Amino acid sequence: MELQIIQNKIYTIRNLKVMLDFDLAELYRVETKNLNLSVKRNVKRFPPDFMFQLNPEEWDSLRLQIETSKRGGRRYLPYAFTEQGVAMLSGLLNSDIAIEMNIAIMRSFVVLRQLISPSPTDKTIELQTELKELKAYIEDVFTDYNDINEDTRLQIELINQSLAELHTDRKRTDKPRNRIGFIKE
Repeated sequence: MELQIIQNKIYTIRNLKVMLDFDLAELYRVETKNLNLSVKRNVKRFPPDFMFQLNPEEWDSLRLQIETSKRGGRRYLPYAFTEQGVAMLSGLLNSDIAIEMNIAIMRSFVVLRQLISPSPTDKTIELQTELKELKAYIEDVFTDYNDINEDTRLQIELINQSLAELHTDRKRTDKPRNRIGFIKE
C-alpha cells in the first residue's frame, strides 16, 4: 500500500521520473519550507540532474493532473527531485521517519523502472531466440524450394523425353493420309 501511495507521487517531467518538494515533505513529515531550506543550505549536493525548479508551464500542466488550485498557498514554483536527488535528501533529513520513507521511495523508483523497461539481458535473449527461429524457417523454405526445383526439373525432363518419343514414333508411322473434303477426279 505504501509503495502504491509513493508511486502515485512520482511524475514524469522533462522525461525524468521525479518527486515534488511538497510530496516529499508530506512523506518525510516536515514542512515544505523546511525541506527547501535544508536543500538551499546544501545546494552543492543538488546539481541540475538531481533537482530542478519547475517552470510555470510545467507547473500549470502538472497542477491539472494533481488537482491543486491556483491559490495553493505557494509563493514559488515547486522543486522536482530525481531519484538521485531523493537519495541525496536522505543525507540531509536524519529522522527515523525520513530514513524509512527514503527506503520506501527508493524501492518505488526501482519498481517503476522495472515496470517501464524490461532488463536488457531479457531483450537480448528474446532477440537471439527470434533470430534462431528465423534462420531455421529460412533454411526450411530454401530446402523446400530446392526440392520443388529438382522435382520440377525431373518432370520437365520426363515431358521432353515423352515428346521426343512421340515425335520419333510419328516419323516411323508416317503414311499418306486421306485428304479431307471433296475428291476431284
